[in-house]
Amino acid sequence: MADVRLEGVTKRFGDVAAIDNLSLDIADGELLVLLGPTGAGKTTTLRMVAGLERPDAGRVEIGGLDVSIEPPAVRDVAFVFQQYSLYPHLTVYDNLAFPLRSPARRLPEDQVRKRVQDVAALLHIEGKLANKATRLSGGEMQRVAIGRALVRAPAIYLMDEPLSSLDAKLRAELRLELKRIQVELGATILYVTHDQIEAMTMATRIGVIAEGRLVQIGTPREVYEQPDNLYVATQLGTPPINLMPVDLLPALRAPREARMIGARTEQLRIGAVNGSANRAVLRWVEHLGDQNHVHLDYKGHALVTLADPHQPLAAGQEVGLALTNPLYFDAAGRRIAIAAG
Repeated sequence: MADVRLEGVTKRFGDVAAIDNLSLDIADGELLVLLGPTGAGKTTTLRMVAGLERPDAGRVEIGGLDVSIEPPAVRDVAFVFQQYSLYPHLTVYDNLAFPLRSPARRLPEDQVRKRVQDVAALLHIEGKLANKATRLSGGEMQRVAIGRALVRAPAIYLMDEPLSSLDAKLRAELRLELKRIQVELGATILYVTHDQIEAMTMATRIGVIAEGRLVQIGTPREVYEQPDNLYVATQLGTPPINLMPVDLLPALRAPREARMIGARTEQLRIGAVNGSANRAVLRWVEHLGDQNHVHLDYKGHALVTLADPHQPLAAGQEVGLALTNPLYFDAAGRRIAIAAG
């Protein structure tokens, strides 16, 4: 494995800057997730590391070597795409073995067999090696696609939303498998997604990207608890963070420069009115088994928080609101740091 560095990288398509002066360091053995919506520049970043796109400015380094103008074949990267991209006429074994039989890195067949069997065991598909790719479920096909990258042991794995086409149960299962494999192998992975749950559960660090620019980078906990601005705050959290103008809560001791309050579900609690200065009307409740999502109307603003599933709640009910350690943002949308204590 190797470390990877992007330094001042820019990529334009006509008049549009898909990537704008992006700098990023990925440590050896790190799983770094780029998180952002469609069109943010995530896939273009992957393609430049892979050599499928050439930067208009800046440099790409892999293992300390400048590979900015090198073709993909010499970069020693493995790419896992959103779609499975398997050879349907080949068995699972031959799909996995294919990269090891290429002229560029042909291995003796006994080594090919060992690599394929080891990776199949790692992915729990050893019983499917004789199957044709067309005789697999969606989750099994994606495991094979991931396995075809793993057999190579490249400098870095590049993964472009590899779980997005799977159903929710399979996504949750493969998230755990991928993280387990990454830790066991000590693999360097650059993973892009628009799914905040994938980012929070898998990443060593998260880089939040918007319009081709890296907005913030840090551990999942840092990015969640200390977002640099409103944009980053809205990218993480389920349900999403609640945002309110600061003058909506005049009794709150907010910083003088604060213009917006952000309250995540754990920072917003509901209870009996009992003379509370902040009263909201309950609109509806989503019952999710282990918890309830409670939708509220507070002075014309829609808020969502969590509640115990056994707490008696009904539409139209008036409840009191309590905020604990909310986030504050200034007029430019920047988070205002609050000193502890």
